[in-house]
Amino acid sequence: MLILEDLLYTEDHLWLRIENKNEAIIGLSDYIQERLGNITSVDAPAEGDELSREDEIIFVETLDKEMEFYSPVTGTVLETNTAILDNPALINEDPYDDGWIIRMKLAQPGELDDLLSPDDYTIFVEEHRLKDKEEEEDDMDFMEDLEE
Repeated sequence: MLILEDLLYTEDHLWLRIENKNEAIIGLSDYIQERLGNITSVDAPAEGDELSREDEIIFVETLDKEMEFYSPVTGTVLETNTAILDNPALINEDPYDDGWIIRMKLAQPGELDDLLSPDDYTIFVEEHRLKDKEEEEDDMDFMEDLEE
């Protein structure tokens, strides 16, 4: 799992690369693309769309899952990465470069203060992994009890 040091992250596993102090490129983290598996479809807002914090910005489908992601910031979509709309696998192949999803002009840059640093995101992901592992072990124990 790759967590880049020059990005900010959300608890929903989005990353933001800040440019020019009032623009952000947004994508899915390496961790979540790994968890989702092969991405088969992506829906994202169009250039010019106005988004509020917590509006749906990304809808992803895999062979067996669907997931919605919500905007961590308020702003206007400057650009949508049309390459991922045609080839969603780019997110799996290169989530931090070719697999970016949208570029936004930030309306409220102060919202960035609520995001996670790379170190905080690393801790968050590790806690998630431990919880998932515990749940898997509980499921296995339950199945073993049923077999007895």
